[in-house]
Amino acid sequence: MRRSVACVARLTVTRQESTTKLSTFPDDALEAFNILRKLQLSLKPLQADAEGAAPHLLDHIEHVTINLCGTIREAFAKDLDTILKEIFWPKPSIALPQSIHEDFDTAVIRLLTLQETDLEVSQHQENEVPPPPPVLLPFEVIVAPLEARFRYHFTTDRPTNRLDKPEYFLSHVLDLLSSHDDFVNESIQPLLLIHFRGTPMSLNPIYIDATSAYITALLPMLRQKVLSIMPQVSSQPQLLSHLVHELMSFDNTLRTEWHYTGSTTHPSSVWKGMTWEILMHHDYFTRWLTVEKDFALSRYTAIIDNPSTSVLDYDSTPYGTTKPTKAAIQVHDLLDTITSRYRNLFSFTNKLRFLIEIQISIFDRFHSRLHSGLEAYLSITTGLGRAVSSASSADVAAVQGTNGLDRLCRIFGSADYLERKMRDWSDDVFFLDLWAELQYRARNNKGHARLNVAEVAARTSQTLSSGADDEDTGALFDETAAAYARLRTRTESTIVDTLIRNAREALRPYSRSISSWSQASSNSSSNANTTPSVDLSSVLSYLNDSLSFLSSALGPLPLRRISKHVLKMLDTYILDRIILSNRFSVSGAAQMRTDVLSCVDAFERLEGLARVGERGLSKCADAVRLLVVEDGGRGSDGGAQDHDAWDIGEEEEKKGGDEMEVDGGSVLTLWSVERRLFESNESARDLLEEMGLEGLSESEARQVLQRRVELVI
Repeated sequence: MRRSVACVARLTVTRQESTTKLSTFPDDALEAFNILRKLQLSLKPLQADAEGAAPHLLDHIEHVTINLCGTIREAFAKDLDTILKEIFWPKPSIALPQSIHEDFDTAVIRLLTLQETDLEVSQHQENEVPPPPPVLLPFEVIVAPLEARFRYHFTTDRPTNRLDKPEYFLSHVLDLLSSHDDFVNESIQPLLLIHFRGTPMSLNPIYIDATSAYITALLPMLRQKVLSIMPQVSSQPQLLSHLVHELMSFDNTLRTEWHYTGSTTHPSSVWKGMTWEILMHHDYFTRWLTVEKDFALSRYTAIIDNPSTSVLDYDSTPYGTTKPTKAAIQVHDLLDTITSRYRNLFSFTNKLRFLIEIQISIFDRFHSRLHSGLEAYLSITTGLGRAVSSASSADVAAVQGTNGLDRLCRIFGSADYLERKMRDWSDDVFFLDLWAELQYRARNNKGHARLNVAEVAARTSQTLSSGADDEDTGALFDETAAAYARLRTRTESTIVDTLIRNAREALRPYSRSISSWSQASSNSSSNANTTPSVDLSSVLSYLNDSLSFLSSALGPLPLRRISKHVLKMLDTYILDRIILSNRFSVSGAAQMRTDVLSCVDAFERLEGLARVGERGLSKCADAVRLLVVEDGGRGSDGGAQDHDAWDIGEEEEKKGGDEMEVDGGSVLTLWSVERRLFESNESARDLLEEMGLEGLSESEARQVLQRRVELVI
């Protein structure tokens, strides 16, 4: 009780002393107030130790301290304001005259000293949601006329006060910053360095850096303005979206151009931006996310509902690349725009929600659309599909020829394009940082708001749930890109199946023309026939049309892969069902060579398929080389033939003889080939090597040669 009475008595004396000296000896009044402030702070721990025994005393002391502080603060602020009016603040490009420089410095230092104890207290406070950083008292005075002008322009009925133009007041704040930054740096920066040097505040930029302190002083009026319009803006989606976008741009300008970080004493006190305050601290994020999602989905719907976007786009991608649909390109552009909408968000959680709920969601929707398109095609073109779906004749006609390939290429090209874009995005710095943070949080998944690793991994990458410590594994779009890759692979396989099925169907008449191969011709030269068989025209026409279209729609790599599959079918089909199923005269063999060359040319005439045809039809090519070997008489024998019978030129045609001369004067005839081929496996291998026939085994070569009518074995 005695101690309480002593405290009250001391408080009364100190307050009276400070008030009395304020007008005549302001520095003494300031010193007396600081004693009172320290007394107030020293009593709080004692109150806790005494189990709250004197709450009324503490309340009385705090009330007296606050009132006295307000009185002194008002007096000191008035002194500084008088000086500012003398120099016509806030007129741009002003400077302090030397005559009032000392008075200005004194006024600023007194305000800083008055606030110093409170700054030390706030420096050590740690809050889960920290309050806005304190504004230095000199800057409150400096900003006061600027705030009055701000309210005049942006809180009254002036034309500048428009809900749909938040950029007006945001750019105004930036203009205030750029217009007066030189003044605060020249007049106040030296004072901050002198006053805070050696104190705990010397490492905090909002106290030691004049520009940061000035920005901190400007933010409250901006915060008040934004919060005042949020109830109206939040009910109007376009206005809300525009406001948040402008706020993010404003925050980014302060961070990048003005290097504003807020307080650095504790991670929780780092400035998160005005956008974060509005969205998270004031609970507008969910509303904004809903607005942005609705906008994105409406734009996506408009893209896919437009018939003109479903066609292949031959102009927007480089020459020689796989062509996507216009819809795929526009969907990517939409998703790229969405990235810009949340790229500058401070909160990792907000970024992740934006990524999963909007971007990956739209990726999934478009994938489902492409997948449904492939399923619809298969339901029309496959026997089982037609039986289940009851496809009409019109549906079947719509996917015949290049029309069907066009539908498949639209799916393939779109899947390929978006898969590649996702791989590119995974290397973007923004997504790399997001992925690194996601990996870190997945490995250290602690705290109240635990990350649902399994759910996030299912939407991004399964490497998250694998527990791997390697930061180089996985990427944000792994699962989505893999889904598009599977769709691309399946569509490519369907293109191959379609080509093979139709080409095989077109080959049927050709495989039934068995009489002409063994008939003798009046011209015995194996090089006389240069026109493909009539029955081959349908398959050549189909290949020419299909491959021409595919070469314009697909890049070289998928075109070569598809061509190799089709050529493998042709190679096997022609060898098994025609060459090994018929007997050939010299002229019939020559006709077969012309037909095989025509099939090769159907592929190799297209850019990007050089030598694909010859390699793909390697067995048939080697088979006709054997078949066209001419009968030189049973008594003839020849040495090794290093002449390429596949490419016999005009000079050999002119010989017109029954034997083919090779280098060194030796000749190769049907009978010499027969003898060496059937003599032994070693002799056959030597012969095939000398003739350059790498596509046939010894047994296959013997089966082919037996198809010559001259050989009855």
